Amino acid sequence: MDFPTYKVFFKAVLDSAKSLPPYNNPDYHNYTKLNWSRQRRWLSVGELDDTLVQHLKQLDKPQQWIVITEPWCGDAAHILPFLYMLSEQNPLIKLDIQLRDSEPFLIEQYLTRNAKSIPKFVIRDGSNKDLLVWGPRPEQCQVLYDRLKAEHASDEEIKLQLQWWYNEDKGQSLQKELFQAMNGKF
Repeated sequence: MDFPTYKVFFKAVLDSAKSLPPYNNPDYHNYTKLNWSRQRRWLSVGELDDTLVQHLKQLDKPQQWIVITEPWCGDAAHILPFLYMLSEQNPLIKLDIQLRDSEPFLIEQYLTRNAKSIPKFVIRDGSNKDLLVWGPRPEQCQVLYDRLKAEHASDEEIKLQLQWWYNEDKGQSLQKELFQAMNGKF
Protein backbone atom coordinates (compact mmCIF):
# COMPACT_ATOMS: atom_id res chain seq x y z
CA MET A 1 0.00 0.00 0.00
CA ASP A 2 1.15 3.56 -0.52
CA PHE A 3 1.66 5.96 2.37
CA PRO A 4 -1.76 7.72 2.17
CA THR A 5 -3.46 4.30 2.21
CA TYR A 6 -1.30 3.28 5.19
CA LYS A 7 -2.38 6.39 7.08
CA VAL A 8 -6.04 5.52 6.43
CA PHE A 9 -5.38 1.95 7.60
CA PHE A 10 -3.54 3.25 10.69
CA LYS A 11 -6.44 5.56 11.58
CA ALA A 12 -8.96 2.74 11.03
CA VAL A 13 -6.96 0.56 13.43
CA LEU A 14 -7.19 3.31 16.05
CA ASP A 15 -10.90 3.82 15.48
CA SER A 16 -11.71 0.12 15.79
CA ALA A 17 -8.86 -0.98 18.03
CA LYS A 18 -11.02 -2.50 20.71
CA SER A 19 -12.03 -5.32 18.39
CA LEU A 20 -8.88 -6.01 16.33
CA PRO A 21 -6.10 -8.21 17.73
CA PRO A 22 -3.49 -7.28 18.89
CA TYR A 23 -4.98 -3.81 19.33
CA ASN A 24 -7.71 -5.11 21.61
CA ASN A 25 -4.89 -5.38 24.18
CA PRO A 26 -4.88 -1.97 25.96
CA ASP A 27 -1.06 -1.79 25.82
CA TYR A 28 -1.00 -2.21 22.04
CA HIS A 29 -3.82 0.29 21.67
CA ASN A 30 -1.88 2.85 23.72
CA TYR A 31 1.35 2.22 21.75
CA THR A 32 -0.57 2.73 18.55
CA LYS A 33 -2.08 6.01 19.75
CA LEU A 34 1.38 7.26 20.71
CA ASN A 35 2.79 6.13 17.37
CA TRP A 36 0.06 8.01 15.48
CA SER A 37 1.10 11.20 17.29
CA ARG A 38 4.80 10.56 16.77
CA GLN A 39 4.34 9.89 13.07
CA ARG A 40 2.27 13.05 12.61
CA ARG A 41 4.86 15.11 14.49
CA TRP A 42 7.76 13.93 12.32
CA LEU A 43 5.73 14.55 9.17
CA SER A 44 5.29 18.17 10.26
CA VAL A 45 8.69 18.97 11.83
CA GLY A 46 11.12 16.37 10.46
CA GLU A 47 13.98 17.86 8.46
CA LEU A 48 15.57 16.07 5.54
CA ASP A 49 19.31 15.87 5.05
CA ASP A 50 20.24 18.08 2.05
CA THR A 51 23.03 15.77 0.86
CA LEU A 52 20.73 12.75 0.82
CA VAL A 53 17.94 14.73 -0.88
CA GLN A 54 20.32 15.84 -3.64
CA HIS A 55 21.49 12.26 -4.10
CA LEU A 56 17.90 11.03 -4.41
CA LYS A 57 16.98 13.75 -6.88
CA GLN A 58 19.78 12.55 -9.16
CA LEU A 59 18.51 8.97 -9.36
CA ASP A 60 17.67 8.19 -12.97
CA LYS A 61 16.36 4.63 -12.67
CA PRO A 62 13.16 3.44 -10.98
CA GLN A 63 13.36 2.14 -7.45
CA GLN A 64 10.80 0.45 -5.27
CA TRP A 65 11.12 1.27 -1.61
CA ILE A 66 9.47 -1.31 0.62
CA VAL A 67 8.88 -0.75 4.32
CA ILE A 68 7.70 -3.70 6.38
CA THR A 69 5.96 -2.41 9.48
CA GLU A 70 2.86 -2.34 11.71
CA PRO A 71 1.09 0.60 13.39
CA TRP A 72 2.06 -0.70 16.85
CA CYS A 73 5.81 -0.44 16.08
CA GLY A 74 7.43 2.37 18.04
CA ASP A 75 10.59 2.45 15.93
CA ALA A 76 8.54 2.74 12.74
CA ALA A 77 6.72 5.80 14.05
CA HIS A 78 10.09 7.59 14.05
CA ILE A 79 11.45 6.11 10.80
CA LEU A 80 8.58 5.73 8.32
CA PRO A 81 7.78 9.47 8.12
CA PHE A 82 11.35 10.20 7.01
CA LEU A 83 11.32 7.36 4.47
CA TYR A 84 8.05 8.68 3.08
CA MET A 85 9.35 12.27 2.83
CA LEU A 86 12.57 11.04 1.19
CA SER A 87 10.64 8.91 -1.31
CA GLU A 88 8.76 12.02 -2.37
CA GLN A 89 11.99 13.62 -3.60
CA ASN A 90 12.02 11.69 -6.87
CA PRO A 91 9.07 10.44 -8.94
CA LEU A 92 11.10 7.35 -9.88
CA ILE A 93 10.84 6.15 -6.27
CA LYS A 94 7.70 4.21 -5.41
CA LEU A 95 7.05 3.56 -1.72
CA ASP A 96 5.26 0.32 -0.84
CA ILE A 97 4.29 -0.41 2.76
CA GLN A 98 3.85 -4.06 3.67
CA LEU A 99 2.36 -5.20 6.95
CA ARG A 100 4.54 -7.60 8.90
CA ASP A 101 1.66 -9.66 10.23
CA SER A 102 -0.35 -10.01 7.00
CA GLU A 103 0.15 -11.91 3.78
CA PRO A 104 2.41 -12.10 1.87
CA PHE A 105 4.58 -12.14 5.06
CA LEU A 106 7.52 -10.51 3.30
CA ILE A 107 9.28 -10.18 6.67
CA GLU A 108 10.16 -13.90 6.46
CA GLN A 109 12.77 -12.96 3.83
CA TYR A 110 14.29 -10.19 5.97
CA LEU A 111 14.75 -11.52 9.49
CA THR A 112 17.07 -9.77 11.93
CA ARG A 113 18.89 -12.19 14.23
CA ASN A 114 16.18 -14.75 13.36
CA ALA A 115 13.47 -12.32 14.54
CA LYS A 116 10.73 -10.45 12.67
CA SER A 117 12.09 -7.07 13.79
CA ILE A 118 10.52 -4.04 12.17
CA PRO A 119 10.63 -1.68 10.51
CA LYS A 120 12.59 -3.25 7.72
CA PHE A 121 13.46 -1.09 4.72
CA VAL A 122 14.30 -2.61 1.34
CA ILE A 123 15.26 -0.80 -1.86
CA ARG A 124 14.78 -2.74 -5.09
CA ASP A 125 15.69 -1.85 -8.63
CA GLY A 126 13.42 -2.12 -11.66
CA SER A 127 14.26 -5.85 -11.95
CA ASN A 128 13.14 -6.53 -8.35
CA LYS A 129 16.74 -7.01 -7.22
CA ASP A 130 17.49 -5.89 -3.66
CA LEU A 131 19.90 -2.98 -3.67
CA LEU A 132 19.72 -2.21 0.04
CA VAL A 133 18.25 -3.82 3.15
CA TRP A 134 18.20 -1.73 6.32
CA GLY A 135 16.62 -1.97 9.74
CA PRO A 136 15.12 -2.23 12.20
CA ARG A 137 16.69 0.90 13.71
CA PRO A 138 19.72 3.18 13.33
CA GLU A 139 23.00 1.66 14.47
CA GLN A 140 23.48 3.81 17.58
CA CYS A 141 19.88 3.23 18.62
CA GLN A 142 20.47 -0.52 18.19
CA VAL A 143 23.55 -0.28 20.40
CA LEU A 144 21.42 1.41 23.07
CA TYR A 145 18.70 -1.24 22.71
CA ASP A 146 21.21 -4.10 22.95
CA ARG A 147 22.85 -2.56 26.05
CA LEU A 148 19.51 -2.08 27.79
CA LYS A 149 18.51 -5.67 26.98
CA ALA A 150 21.85 -6.96 28.34
CA GLU A 151 21.26 -4.95 31.54
CA HIS A 152 17.79 -6.54 31.83
CA ALA A 153 16.07 -3.15 31.74
CA SER A 154 12.30 -3.30 31.86
CA ASP A 155 10.34 -3.05 28.62
CA GLU A 156 9.02 0.30 29.82
CA GLU A 157 12.54 1.63 30.48
CA ILE A 158 13.68 0.44 27.04
CA LYS A 159 10.76 2.22 25.36
CA LEU A 160 11.48 5.44 27.27
CA GLN A 161 15.20 5.37 26.44
CA LEU A 162 14.56 4.69 22.74
CA GLN A 163 11.94 7.45 22.60
CA TRP A 164 14.44 9.87 24.12
CA TRP A 165 17.08 8.75 21.61
CA TYR A 166 14.79 9.30 18.62
CA ASN A 167 13.69 12.70 19.90
CA GLU A 168 17.31 13.83 20.32
CA ASP A 169 18.45 12.37 16.98
CA LYS A 170 15.63 13.90 14.90
CA GLY A 171 16.02 11.40 12.05
CA GLN A 172 19.60 12.39 11.30
CA SER A 173 21.26 9.02 12.00
CA LEU A 174 18.78 7.22 9.76
CA GLN A 175 19.46 9.61 6.91
CA LYS A 176 23.25 9.49 7.32
CA GLU A 177 23.21 5.69 7.35
CA LEU A 178 21.04 5.60 4.23
CA PHE A 179 23.28 8.05 2.39
CA GLN A 180 26.39 6.05 3.30
CA ALA A 181 24.73 2.82 2.16
CA MET A 182 23.51 4.36 -1.12
CA ASN A 183 26.52 6.47 -2.03
CA GLY A 184 28.53 4.75 -4.71
CA LYS A 185 26.06 1.86 -5.08
CA PHE A 186 23.29 3.75 -6.85
